[in-house]
Amino acid sequence: MNMLHDVPLPSTPGPIGVFDSGYGGLTILDAIRHQMPQYDYIYLGDNARAPYGTRSFEVIYEYTRQAVVKLFELGCHLIVLGCNTASAKALRSIQQNDLPHIDPARRVLGIIIPTAEVVGEITKSRHVGILATEGTVKSMSYNLEIAKRHPDIVVTGMACPMWVPLVENNEAHGTGADYFVKKSLEQLMAADPDIDAIILGCTHYPILMSKIMQYKREGVTIIKQGEYVAKSLEDYLERHPDMKAKCRRGGSVRYLTTENASKFSENAFSFLQEEIKAEHVELG
Repeated sequence: MNMLHDVPLPSTPGPIGVFDSGYGGLTILDAIRHQMPQYDYIYLGDNARAPYGTRSFEVIYEYTRQAVVKLFELGCHLIVLGCNTASAKALRSIQQNDLPHIDPARRVLGIIIPTAEVVGEITKSRHVGILATEGTVKSMSYNLEIAKRHPDIVVTGMACPMWVPLVENNEAHGTGADYFVKKSLEQLMAADPDIDAIILGCTHYPILMSKIMQYKREGVTIIKQGEYVAKSLEDYLERHPDMKAKCRRGGSVRYLTTENASKFSENAFSFLQEEIKAEHVELG
């Protein structure tokens, strides 16, 4: 494991960082930018080492920590882990063990709690489904966070191992996606027929929304994280004016990837519906 950061970090206002193992966090960034277009942002995708969903706790923590340190070096005071797997398996360790040594004034936030907070307002049956990666489902993070806030809600998780590959290989709108989306939804509803709200617990999954809406059961609400994370972040900044002052306002976005920058720029279009130019960066 690398040593903790021992070089002085930039102290002037900087961009808000958004991190994901791949492309999925772009859906979170897109929602945040829509809610708060005035800020500068840096997006970092660890595409060279994606996916994180099947990796061990130790590996996910180390990879996420490396990304957090890199974003701090690039001037971020506030980072959003736009990745459910990293939020589930690395966030707490980074907050408790690393930030006190790196810089106690900097913050790293996740995307599970904002979703857990709102689900109680959405479900009527008090039965909620989670569709996510294997790592997120096995972590039980959604179950735990929802139970803290809404102990009466029954939560059922279902891993969808083929959904991320479909999105990242630009097959989200192809006929192959129909089979896997329909199968996962049917399995989830068979596990608990009383589910009336389903959380998309992976940031790639909104790209499959047209298929999900086609095959979901009538009366079931699909919960996308982006809008709730964006509103929660805006509220956080209003409640923490000291951090708000450290977030630079210029309306710019910088995109970084650990993989091929041209490939990232090309594939990012299906997530953002706009042309971008990414830069390559090394982690570790």
